[in-house]
Amino acid sequence: MRTGLIAQKLGMSAIFAEDGRHLPVTVLRVDNCQVVAQRRQDTDGYTALQLGVGTAKVKNISQPMRGHFARAKVEPKKKLAEFRVTEDALIDVGSELMADHFVVGQMVDIAGTTQGKGFAGGMKRHGFAGLRASHGVSINHRSLGSTGQCQDPGKVFKGKKMAGQMGSVRVTQQNLEIISTDVERGLIFVKGSVPGSVGNFVFVNDAVKKMLPKDAPLPGAVRGGGLEEVEVEPAKAAVEVVSEVDAAASGDNGDEKE
Repeated sequence: MRTGLIAQKLGMSAIFAEDGRHLPVTVLRVDNCQVVAQRRQDTDGYTALQLGVGTAKVKNISQPMRGHFARAKVEPKKKLAEFRVTEDALIDVGSELMADHFVVGQMVDIAGTTQGKGFAGGMKRHGFAGLRASHGVSINHRSLGSTGQCQDPGKVFKGKKMAGQMGSVRVTQQNLEIISTDVERGLIFVKGSVPGSVGNFVFVNDAVKKMLPKDAPLPGAVRGGGLEEVEVEPAKAAVEVVSEVDAAASGDNGDEKE
């Protein structure tokens, strides 16, 4: 199980696919998403990665959090979040995750806080039909109607759909398709809408109800900490380092061999 990403919602746009379809997309930006800490089974009781995005002002960071970021040797972050991973998907602290962590055509689950609508009535909040326009109904056209029984049981059951606060809750939108990615600008284009207002942070994870593509990087597409070093064989790397040290000690340039 791989880690997810923290991204910022920039807004919605539209692009044309290769077959000519006009696709609505949501633009997400991955701004300097780095690994701040690791959570391991032997020390913390679970396995996870703590990620941070953005750059926060030092004056707005508490003293304990300053020490936390200094220990990880990363700049103070605006947003922190943890993602559960498996042991084989752990990434070194300080590594930066890139937008190509997700591949084109992959399905993802995106969680975010929906837009707050304030106090709303039953018709807007739950889609009630309201009362009739005539036949005795005068000033109660948008009321809920009956909310329970009279004498038995004589109460309103918990969970009854009534007027109240609408929006501003955490929602997860499942099975959204990745249309394209821009690594240089750190952009991810997702088909359809994403929960949250423009500027909010959202959490992008691999879809739990879909198979992970074979070309998806494991543990992830990172910069400055992982994939390049993993791809080199330890034995081969050691031989190259020893050869360079011997050449420097002997004073030759390495062109002549014994």
